[in-house]
Amino acid sequence: MISLDFNFNILTRDLCDLSHYLENQVKVGLFGSGVGLSLVLGFSAAYTCYYLLSVAKKPQLISGGKKFYHFLREQCPVVSETYYPTFWCWESRIQTLLRPFVTAKPGVVYKNELIKAADGGQISLDWFDNDDSLSHPDPATRPTVLLLPGLTGTSRESYILHMVQQSRDLGYRCVVFNNRGVSGETLLTPRTYCAANTEDLETVIEHIQKTNEAAPIMAAGVSMGGMMLANYLGRKGRETCLKGVVVFSAGWDVFKCTASLEKPLDRFLFNSYLTSCLQASVHRHRPVLEKCYDIDHIMKAKTLREFDERFTSIMFGYPTNDDYYHDASPVHKLKSVQVPMLCLNAADDVFSPSHAIPVEAVKQNPNLALLITCHGGHIGFLEGLWPRRSTYMDRVFKQFAKAVIEQGSVLQDLSQ
Repeated sequence: MISLDFNFNILTRDLCDLSHYLENQVKVGLFGSGVGLSLVLGFSAAYTCYYLLSVAKKPQLISGGKKFYHFLREQCPVVSETYYPTFWCWESRIQTLLRPFVTAKPGVVYKNELIKAADGGQISLDWFDNDDSLSHPDPATRPTVLLLPGLTGTSRESYILHMVQQSRDLGYRCVVFNNRGVSGETLLTPRTYCAANTEDLETVIEHIQKTNEAAPIMAAGVSMGGMMLANYLGRKGRETCLKGVVVFSAGWDVFKCTASLEKPLDRFLFNSYLTSCLQASVHRHRPVLEKCYDIDHIMKAKTLREFDERFTSIMFGYPTNDDYYHDASPVHKLKSVQVPMLCLNAADDVFSPSHAIPVEAVKQNPNLALLITCHGGHIGFLEGLWPRRSTYMDRVFKQFAKAVIEQGSVLQDLSQ
């Protein structure tokens, strides 16, 4: 367990090391008076005070029931600890942009499996069986963690690899659900994926359960993967084999999330890039898609909204794009979730702005818990002086996964 005192001590040590470095390396300036060094040290002290008073804060834990709330406080101490964002990049957009570059990518060897979908398409699953597990040596009963990446993500994303590594340490098996057409497999039918449609996810969960019938299953979803999981649970109620779910940086209200990403700076930094990634996937599968859709028109889209209007909403049969956005928004289905679900969001996430986080909806369902940090960005949650190995999100995942698998019997009826 990483205690609050331990985190504070680490931070203090790092800042002291920085001060000593500056004292030894910065030359005396301004006519040899030492004023330059004094200004640097003064600024460092002021920045440290601001950081400790305004940036480093405990997250807000909200739950619809006391039982789930106390379970999380007891089994997942990370929910009560102060989150210390990396002090040189705590701003939302910087955390979001830097995470793929500064976090390490642990080495993971997957076993790929292609399964058939009802429409004749194929779904790519990447398995990490963890046959060296000491805590769960029997593969028949080894716990399975299903992982869902974000909008254009695959099993090779750093945040997915980190969760596989955390699961490996716990002795669990992992399987990554890659959305159709994103991980190199051939698109056999003119259909890809969206946050609202959970048919492929249902197929995957049923396949995993049949493959290892005696093994408990939990799931974790990131960004759009989290939205898909939440929509799935809202539709299935108690009719699912999942023991628990954790969701990271999900967009709860697609209208509000899209509007946030259309602000000038965020459109430049994120919206246009994600749109181009989706268009690249469409172009890659053009031979099968052009039979049903106007690819040239799709390739002229400048924003995610335009892409969805010209492609996603049409593909899945919605009368309008607004109908699709309403159906894709998990906020409307949270009242029907009957499986323990922990949701981590950062209040400064421009993909899922704070006013779109469903605090009141969570309060009405004892199966839901919401953990809100002041900082962290979108799938960022960087911490430590140089956040290579682990993030706050990783620690939340590991503690919650262990709690659900090993203490899950406590969560069987959260309505009491």
